[in-house]
Amino acid sequence: MTHVEDELRGQPECWARAAAEAERHGGALPRPGERVAVVGCGTSYFMARSAAALREDAGHGETDAFPASEFPYRRAYDRVVALTRSGTTTEVLDLLGRVRGRTRTTAITADPDSPVTDAADEVIVLDYADERSVVQTRFATTALTLLRAHAGRHTDAAVADARTALADDLPERLTDRTQFTFLGRGWTVGLADEAALKMREASLSWAESYPAMEYRHGPVSVTTRTTVTWMFGAPPKGLAEQVGRTGGLWIAGKLDPLAELVRAQRLAVAVAAARGLDPDRPRHLTRSVILTP
Repeated sequence: MTHVEDELRGQPECWARAAAEAERHGGALPRPGERVAVVGCGTSYFMARSAAALREDAGHGETDAFPASEFPYRRAYDRVVALTRSGTTTEVLDLLGRVRGRTRTTAITADPDSPVTDAADEVIVLDYADERSVVQTRFATTALTLLRAHAGRHTDAAVADARTALADDLPERLTDRTQFTFLGRGWTVGLADEAALKMREASLSWAESYPAMEYRHGPVSVTTRTTVTWMFGAPPKGLAEQVGRTGGLWIAGKLDPLAELVRAQRLAVAVAAARGLDPDRPRHLTRSVILTP
């Protein structure tokens, strides 16, 4: 078993722990009414997008998400929340340094000894969700679960569905497909983006992601009989039928959307195995992007 396989299987327990600890960490997390920016890089950025949408939808205040490298420094925020598994990512550390003293900052990381613990005003360490694989799975979803619970949008059903996602077989013949498209709406758009990234990183697949209603505005034209189109959450009316007419395989998201992401993680590992690839060590990637000055 690869590291990523072992780590993605630990997600139900990690989520349950994060949800249980959300109240204890409440003092370090955004308060209702604060204007908040959630930032990260790669997978952490996609989790930031989902977290921002959840918080704003819950009525807790205006919440934006940005890649750390694209943060709009002219905007005023009450708090910046940075997601960083390693705590060493250059863009995140640079951002925290630039806003220090004028904007309250919170870092969520897996490493208590990393530089981010000195760079942020508040630090939440999820060391039990740390990973050895380059490919992120459980840290990212555990950090999102913490923020989801803090927004009052986590339920025990998500943990139960994650166990189902790990236990049930994947749909047949998915590893024979050559194109993978993931769709979301609202907070699940970030999950769709992350699912596509997992397919690209782990299995070198042609994978893409879109807000579900945007799929009709061009991308559906490249859907073929070798395409999988996977929906996170409830689909727009008629979209499944439209994809069916292209010959593509439609997969409805029947579980909690975060648990559907677990299924997509499993698919990425399965496709990697079918192609003889090592999903723990994607080509050209490292566990953290550290840029030399």
